[in-house]
Amino acid sequence: MGLKSSAITVAGLGSAALLAGAFAFQYIGGLHPCQLCLWQRWPHAAAVVILLAWAVTRWRIWPWLGALAALATAGIGFFHAGVEQGWWEFASTCTQGSVAGISASDLMNPGLASAPVIRCDAIAWSFIGLSMAAWNAIASLGLAFLWLFAASRRD
Repeated sequence: MGLKSSAITVAGLGSAALLAGAFAFQYIGGLHPCQLCLWQRWPHAAAVVILLAWAVTRWRIWPWLGALAALATAGIGFFHAGVEQGWWEFASTCTQGSVAGISASDLMNPGLASAPVIRCDAIAWSFIGLSMAAWNAIASLGLAFLWLFAASRRD
């Protein structure tokens, strides 16, 4: 396997690992995602599909699209980290604990299992002072570098 193939494989599998980690935090750790968290997952899923498409076709466009996917999730992650830090605002339905769409009778029924209200501006988990969104942005920039490295190679 050449450097290009290795970089593409590591980048695509890196997105798969970050996606698996997000699902593990949700389903094993009980940390439910907010809207911005969910948006960060889609480009990772696209990167995994891009890896598979590249493995089948070897078209030169795939690494460029992989870089775009990684940069998209890095951008969303950076934006989300800024919302968490109060650097800028996001939709009030994501930052004020909206109960829109839930009827008054459902709110008053303690036996009703309803999804928790997850705020985009609340940090659910952090490591050495950086939130999960910030870590996603950093890791995704690294993955974008790998995709761009692969895209720029001819082999």
